[in-house]
Amino acid sequence: MPELMFPSPAGLATSPQWTGAGFKLGDIVVPVLEYSENFDGWSDDLTALHEEAAGDSHPIDVASRNDALLQLKARFRDTEKPILLEVGCSSGFMLKAMIHEFPSATVVGADVVREPLFALAKEIPTIPLLRFDLVKCPLDSGSCDAVVMLNVLEHIVDDVGALAQVYRILRPGGIAVVEVPAGPHLFDSYDKALRHFRRYRIHELADKMRNVGFVIERKSHLGFFLYPAFAAVKRRNQRQFDESTDLNSVVKIHASESSSSVLLSMAVTFEQVLGRWISYPTGIRCLAVGRKLP
Repeated sequence: MPELMFPSPAGLATSPQWTGAGFKLGDIVVPVLEYSENFDGWSDDLTALHEEAAGDSHPIDVASRNDALLQLKARFRDTEKPILLEVGCSSGFMLKAMIHEFPSATVVGADVVREPLFALAKEIPTIPLLRFDLVKCPLDSGSCDAVVMLNVLEHIVDDVGALAQVYRILRPGGIAVVEVPAGPHLFDSYDKALRHFRRYRIHELADKMRNVGFVIERKSHLGFFLYPAFAAVKRRNQRQFDESTDLNSVVKIHASESSSSVLLSMAVTFEQVLGRWISYPTGIRCLAVGRKLP
């Protein structure tokens, strides 16, 4: 299987060479290959805030990563050295899980943030890390076997343009594993604090993926059993908080309270066991897998 090639960042004539512990650019080695930035929908500070409040053990986020891994394992269990790219990897939690499950794969991380990527390069120096705006994705067409995007599209103004880039860089037969927040009618101050441009209906997400060429192999939701309580909280937020609210405090309160809930953890665990055989009609996050036809 061909290796992943890394294009030269703008202004550099030297082709980057991955050394196994950084990128060689002429006479220097850099830990992160930087192409472009776009902080419209995210920031370094917001990454730090989210990880401070929720860490790596929030039940919903754990369930999210487990579900994405199941999709990858179902399709790449017997594939020799697949190239797996996670877009929106800043925390590194999903990357670590992918490395563990696919030790022979080429696992690559990408994000638009800067400081978290450089910190991650120190923690996991043995995998390539790229910094770019997905709408301006620098990777060559047909580069990857799978692209994982967990809660990324809602942070991008041109989400269809981003999906088109994902489709372009996938090899024929490659897949995109996508997760986004569900329920446009539940958009509230928490979404604003997290710099979401939108929440999605599952059919809307699937249609946007089809429109750029994907064949949809899976549509479902995460958080089906949590939805009634979740919707009630979102409705309360819509009534309770206004423009004067300290939105950072809202993020901390929501994330820290839910991350320690035993009932929440039990509910998502049961849901995922059952979800191996059924698709959920609603929930707090939309899940989709699209394939690029050969």
